[in-house]
Amino acid sequence: MGLFNRKKQEIRADTSGVVSFEDSLLKALLDKTTVTKEIALQIPTVASAIDLLSNIVASTPIKLYELRGGKVEEITNDTRIALLNDDTGDTLNAHDFWRAILSDYYLGKGGYAYINKKRGQFVSLHYVDETFVTPVVSVDHIFKDYDLLVDGKTYRPYDFLKILRNSKDGASGIGITQENSELLNVAYQTLVFESALVKKGGNKKGFLKSAKKLSDQAMEVLKAAWKRLYSNNEENMIVLNDGVEFQESSNTSVEMQLNENKVTNSDELCKLFHISAKVIRGEATDADMQSVAKLAAIPLMKVIECALNRDLLLEKEKKTRYWAFDVKELLKGNLKERMEAYGVAIDKKIMTPNEARYAEDLPDVEGLDVISMGLADVIYDIKSKTYYTPNTKMVVKGTEMLPVEPTEGGNNAD
Repeated sequence: MGLFNRKKQEIRADTSGVVSFEDSLLKALLDKTTVTKEIALQIPTVASAIDLLSNIVASTPIKLYELRGGKVEEITNDTRIALLNDDTGDTLNAHDFWRAILSDYYLGKGGYAYINKKRGQFVSLHYVDETFVTPVVSVDHIFKDYDLLVDGKTYRPYDFLKILRNSKDGASGIGITQENSELLNVAYQTLVFESALVKKGGNKKGFLKSAKKLSDQAMEVLKAAWKRLYSNNEENMIVLNDGVEFQESSNTSVEMQLNENKVTNSDELCKLFHISAKVIRGEATDADMQSVAKLAAIPLMKVIECALNRDLLLEKEKKTRYWAFDVKELLKGNLKERMEAYGVAIDKKIMTPNEARYAEDLPDVEGLDVISMGLADVIYDIKSKTYYTPNTKMVVKGTEMLPVEPTEGGNNAD
């Protein structure tokens, strides 16, 4: 009998696992503070910062370089240069292309662009909204791999240019709408609150207290008058009968220090983009604009350069070629600072006058491809291991001193 009464061990599902909170639908259902891309762009600070950085990136030329014989040379006849700087071959021009890419970079899971190639040649770049791109990542956490699904079709990673923020798998990034949803939500709700105040003419919320019971007719009249009061039109006066009192249930924007909170929130949002709040408010100095270039724009460009070197170069090109933004214009100071810097570079024999003119986009002047040397200077040739003293016109090689005869072009050492 004991054999039949023996109970089988009950097998239960393991409930110690952690439910993933990364699914977009799950977050929409459970997370009350979810901030979408459209909501974030309604916040002036966010929209302004993205627009500023997008304009800087779009207006900075992207160049292709190649290492040849130990020297770096610029490539100017490649079709990819025009795709990135002028015409993408899609309906978007280069400026709109980078504006859309960087908007998805900051507010979505990353910026994606399909690379259209024919017979190994790059033909066009096609921006794809990140909401239509679904990464399918492999389960191998060491040798990571993934596919990208767009409109039901499967693509390989090399089919897309991917600009990702804080990515951990190379397939998708993490936008500020996910990392900083609380801050964005507070800023957005502040705008919503202001809108509600404007719609009701700034009147406080509250309730009415009556010492006696009101008739149905009196209630209807009171409701109609109350609705007019909050309709923000000219007829916004209400008369309370004897025994009816108004009790406030909310504070005004002044009492809530709404404007001070808006300024504080704006400053905090600027930190997400590494931009000074003075720049957003239009109070920037030259130093503030330089900080935007060094702390925000150039690091962002480095992210783009890495993506271009990975996705927009052929495998055989990756050993010798690379993409780089021409940030010379971004790093220029004001005119006085630049002239002083050129003067020091020329005095220290770092630049020739013509090289300084080239840096300012000025034409060369014949005879200025020289470096001035004082008569008291001693010139040492590293290769030949000889010394030349212009003042005495003597060359010393080892322990032997040789005179130098003047030539038709001047006093030169052979």
